[in-house]
Amino acid sequence: MRTTYEIGVGELPQRAEELLTGGHRLALVAAHHDEDGIRVMYLFAAGPPDTCSELHVRLDPDRPEVPTLAHLSFPAGRFEREMRDLFGIVPLDHPLPRRLIRHFHWPRGWYPMRPDAGPPPPFGEQEGPYPFLEVEGDGVYEIPVGPVHAGLIEPGHFRFSVVGETILKLKARLWFVHKGIEKLFQGRTVAAGLPLAERISGDTAVGHALAYCLAIEEATGTQVPPEAKRVRALLLELERIHNHVADLGMLCNDVGHGILNAHAQRVREQLLGLNRDITGHRLLRGGVVPGGAALQSVPEVRRLKAIGEDIREITDLALGHSTVRDRFTGTATLGTDAAREIGCLGYVARASGLANDARIAHPFTDYGTQLDIPVHTGGDVLARFLVRAEEIDTSLALIEQLAQGLTAPQVILGPPPALGAGPRTGVGLVEGWRGTIATRVELAPDGTLTRVKPVDPSFFNWPALPVALANTIVPDFPLTNKSFNLSYAGNDL
Repeated sequence: MRTTYEIGVGELPQRAEELLTGGHRLALVAAHHDEDGIRVMYLFAAGPPDTCSELHVRLDPDRPEVPTLAHLSFPAGRFEREMRDLFGIVPLDHPLPRRLIRHFHWPRGWYPMRPDAGPPPPFGEQEGPYPFLEVEGDGVYEIPVGPVHAGLIEPGHFRFSVVGETILKLKARLWFVHKGIEKLFQGRTVAAGLPLAERISGDTAVGHALAYCLAIEEATGTQVPPEAKRVRALLLELERIHNHVADLGMLCNDVGHGILNAHAQRVREQLLGLNRDITGHRLLRGGVVPGGAALQSVPEVRRLKAIGEDIREITDLALGHSTVRDRFTGTATLGTDAAREIGCLGYVARASGLANDARIAHPFTDYGTQLDIPVHTGGDVLARFLVRAEEIDTSLALIEQLAQGLTAPQVILGPPPALGAGPRTGVGLVEGWRGTIATRVELAPDGTLTRVKPVDPSFFNWPALPVALANTIVPDFPLTNKSFNLSYAGNDL
């Protein structure tokens, strides 16, 4: 259930605090340039039962300002900085008002999400270097890493302040390849928006496509057949498995056990081939469509059981190896309180004792009895490894249950919605493999997209990486970074 409240600017802090203390979390903040002025929308989510509350605040177009909520919610402070960089909306009394997205070469006074922004202008006058906090003292030195990396990952700059090998402080600087995804959605048809949603973060094609479709379906009053919901859930679990398997292997690789990584990637290749058989694409694109799902084949239970046994053998070999277990145990611990305050999601949160999962809080189908959410309290690399391994077992059990009675090939669609049906706005909340994905859409009277705001769980989890790395050693950075495995693309829209 989603409820919308139009409130005054002065009411915002009190109403937000009531929702946060009442068990909601801030899932999304989106600014809008309406014909009659500027509006900011705050989406708070809770569950079970599945509940969403929206606070809409209209701003003075001559002085677009909002009172900061950073003192109430750490994610709110980051959403506010993002909003200032892209829209020029000022969060009053923000405790950390410096740029988040804007790099020094962005022209002064240019805000790309404003309707009058126009095409990107040439790089402007440098506003100065990014204000990294300098840690001073005897023996302290800095190690800069990136933004260009040796591996096939997107750019990110990491600045280590170090004594000996011990990390005193890490600062991550992202947003080097801002793509303008939110702007690209505007004016597209619903169908033309789907390929863009699938590519927000390439390894999360199902998760982002599903969040987008759920939002569109709520906005248009579209009814999705139960069988299509089962197919969607099945595809979501397949996406979870092939990503988790890859991570298990690469975590072993980062502690010197390359042979286990080779076997994990062998299994992942089998899964990618299975994905191609099921949807026609190795990353499962095309399986989730507005109003339904498309299925080219049904996964064989016998084949999945064999893959599951293979994965469990790899996991057992890893955990039975003293060097692997020793390097994982106690490394880069993220405590429960810190994870809660930062607003962590997905396996990062569950490895730190927080049982957050949108399949429980915001279910879009009946998961039956096979949904077992693994939670660990260690908060270290080992806990993040174990959560992934156990989630694979849960996903395999769910797929076996969801596949029963499905036939393929087929495209499963519900009846088209009545013309003008639906509230013209919608929200989708999905437990992607990294954590909860939130997408909110608004439609024009002709059905085209006027605003799409996606939020990848990496936006919430990136700030936890420096916290976990405090007082660890520099050689543990690659291992820790992989244990979080956050998306650059999903973060930098």
